[in-house]
Amino acid sequence: MPTKTSRNKSAASASRSGAAQRPAAGPVIRRVSQNRRARHDYDILETFECGIELRGAEVKSLRAGQMTLQDAYARVDRGQVWLLGAHVAPYEYANGFGRVDPDRPRKLLLHRRQIDELSGRVAQQSLTLVPLSVYFKDGIAKVELAVARGRKTYDKRHALAERDATREMARVMKEHQR
Repeated sequence: MPTKTSRNKSAASASRSGAAQRPAAGPVIRRVSQNRRARHDYDILETFECGIELRGAEVKSLRAGQMTLQDAYARVDRGQVWLLGAHVAPYEYANGFGRVDPDRPRKLLLHRRQIDELSGRVAQQSLTLVPLSVYFKDGIAKVELAVARGRKTYDKRHALAERDATREMARVMKEHQR
């Protein structure tokens, strides 16, 4: 049986090293590109995180932040999800081998059951798949894909008015607390 002093020494050494007191760190996320218009033009119903299939020097181009999602959308075609309309600028230092078409369709990597769910919802409820952002999560390129319903013009105005009202209420509450 260990003595009382030996337990205290081991606890003291663990506390000095900081191993027992450090909180578990989450994944490291670095955002590459964001589709800001998507939240304005669409009602976001659900989001999915998926991988993206890249070729050649596209990863280096993404790490340099050379991607736009402005007019991008996704489509389910023959059991696979494709990202269309996204532009990845060619990497400046890539030779002929690493260069690919900057506007080519890119495969999104999802589980089979997720693909089946997406294709069913998009077909039945006339929804669309919109990429919200592209980011690196622990060094792996990911796409945040949303199932969304398009907004009409009057819906957009209503959403803007609602957002302004909540900002105004927050400002008044902050002033009142002072």
